[in-house]
Amino acid sequence: MHTIGLLGGMSWESTESYYRALNEGVKQALGGLHSAKVAMVSVDFAEIETWQSAGRWDEAGEALAEAARQIERAGADFLLIATNTMHKVAPQVEAAIDIPLLHIADATAERLVADGITRVGLLGTRFTMEQDFYKQRLTERFGIEVIVPEDTQRDHIHRVIFEELCLGRIESASREAFLDVIDSLHARGAQAVILGCTEIAMLIKATDTHVPLYDTTALHAEAAVKRALAGSPLSADTQ
Repeated sequence: MHTIGLLGGMSWESTESYYRALNEGVKQALGGLHSAKVAMVSVDFAEIETWQSAGRWDEAGEALAEAARQIERAGADFLLIATNTMHKVAPQVEAAIDIPLLHIADATAERLVADGITRVGLLGTRFTMEQDFYKQRLTERFGIEVIVPEDTQRDHIHRVIFEELCLGRIESASREAFLDVIDSLHARGAQAVILGCTEIAMLIKATDTHVPLYDTTALHAEAAVKRALAGSPLSADTQ
């Protein structure tokens, strides 16, 4: 089994979901007392968020690059950045290490392509919904058209993420508001909706809506488990 590198803490609530998903995936594949081999560094999200808000992405990227170096030195065979938004600095992180980065957008897009989805709605932070680093990757590498909520909806989604979900608060009113946004994206032609912030799956579940949802945390973790177990004599079915 390969060792999964996990760069977490953005927020720790969603990193907890990652850690559980990685271990449950390995246990499901191998059974018994098996669990995932994980080398993790968890950063202080308050520092990262300050740089995000100020547009100081180079500083945020260097902090993640240094954490990635620590993870590599700890013996990880490949790296996950356990957040969608900070994949904005993925090239800076990749340049700092010699192990591969398993990109969250790629893991999500591969499942979308397999399911025949060509037009998808995207929920996330304002950075993810409005900037090109995520949407453009889906379009250019996988041919997937991406639509995002209206401006006022984006404001509300961003606020809920940072003022509620990243603090571990789950509010029913926010759930209903998110479901309204999902319905509006579907009405605009989205065949499915990406939960493109790792905290959103804490609020919205597939059973809450008739619109297909793609949970990036779950898909990223699933791809990591498959990669970690590739070549293992105990896990031929995961290759």
